[in-house]
Amino acid sequence: MRYISTRGRAPELGFDDVLLAGLATDGGLYVPAVWPTFTKDEWAAMAALDYAGLAARIIAPFVKGSVIEKQIGEITKAAYAGFTHKAVAPLVQLDTNLWSLELFHGPTLAFKDYALQLVGLLFDHVLKARKSRITVVSATSGDTGSAAIEACKDRDAVDIFIMHPAGRVSDVQRHQMTTVLSKNVHNIAVAGTFDDCQNLVKDMFADSRMRGDLNLSAVNSINWARIMAQVVYYAWAALRLGAPHKEIAFAVPTGNFGNVFAGYVARKMGLPIAKFAVGSNKNDILTRYFETGAMTANGVVPTLSPSMDIQISSNFERLLFDVYDNDGAAVTSLMDRFKQSGEYSVDAKVHARILQMFSGTRLDDNGIKRVIKETHTATGYVLDPHSAIGVAAAQAAKLPVGTPVVAMATAHPAKFPDAVQSAMGQRPALPPHLADLLTREERFTTLPNDLDQIKAYVRKHARHT
Repeated sequence: MRYISTRGRAPELGFDDVLLAGLATDGGLYVPAVWPTFTKDEWAAMAALDYAGLAARIIAPFVKGSVIEKQIGEITKAAYAGFTHKAVAPLVQLDTNLWSLELFHGPTLAFKDYALQLVGLLFDHVLKARKSRITVVSATSGDTGSAAIEACKDRDAVDIFIMHPAGRVSDVQRHQMTTVLSKNVHNIAVAGTFDDCQNLVKDMFADSRMRGDLNLSAVNSINWARIMAQVVYYAWAALRLGAPHKEIAFAVPTGNFGNVFAGYVARKMGLPIAKFAVGSNKNDILTRYFETGAMTANGVVPTLSPSMDIQISSNFERLLFDVYDNDGAAVTSLMDRFKQSGEYSVDAKVHARILQMFSGTRLDDNGIKRVIKETHTATGYVLDPHSAIGVAAAQAAKLPVGTPVVAMATAHPAKFPDAVQSAMGQRPALPPHLADLLTREERFTTLPNDLDQIKAYVRKHARHT
């Protein structure tokens, strides 16, 4: 399998190089040169597999030619062995045709674990084969950071630097990152927004000297391996609910567009998905795009769903590259325009193609609390603020009668106890293994939103060879 950049100017790479590179040298994001597909019969046969087996089957074509190609079954089995539910990603029925896919049974209680537990093992295998090491730099709006740290802590061949927006993540999210005291883990609280953190990461990757000196890598959803691993739970849910013999729809709370793009990849691979209902909070750049065809960044405002407090949806670039028929020059022009002015518009025909597959819904904080309360009253089920946006998007989606719709439950409600308590009057408890989390010792460094200072900090603390 070969991979190409969405900007069209970086060299093609195999999977191992894409895994370690993260971002392409031309600033683009890697995607497969050709999308692998499965027949209807092949999809049907996968319904009998457990989660780890399904992951190995779906990932196999993406890692063809990799040093881990023959070991992928063992790696996926190890990645999901520690998840707390036997199904790994269980489905819970909320209404006649509405289901919640629980993606919070990993070590940090968020959907990011489903990719990053795998990615950490992939790093280990590839780096061992190459006798090399990497420096991971990543931005988080809350959940990626803790999942990445959990996946990379104590690994001899990895140093990891996680930037989060100071004061803009929940207490639970922050403590899950900052109480990991491993020597190879470095937390940076940046005086700014998630978008500021994300831009700092991209600027560091654009520094070719630093990138080469430290072997920079990324675990954000700019890294293709993250997207690849997330395709699995779309297939898992769809196969449980009747695919490939019937169409399924998905409702996805998202800010960076990475989670929902993984579903789009599943559709490209032949899974019958009728629609993606994209849910946004007040930082509704994606909903505004679906309504107008213009991607326009506004200021980021804090909300009850902080993991979605984003105004730059990086993974949308991958979708644009596909709907522009792999025209890297066209995508580069749009991205350059966005960087310069904070706005771009797509061709009307392209926008129409996108609307055939996607719709957008927004929910403010009062709406989030309303959905949490109403869902709990009707079903006894407790949603976190992000998952509530997914349920709202599912309820708003205009789908053919009888189409099952799966709302992604992206985090455990105990990660956002204040918001849940405000909504329904009850405070969700952390699982036993995290019961003392908020009293554990923290370690992090607060730095300004200044590229030179961040780069100097990373260079000083990275154990490169």
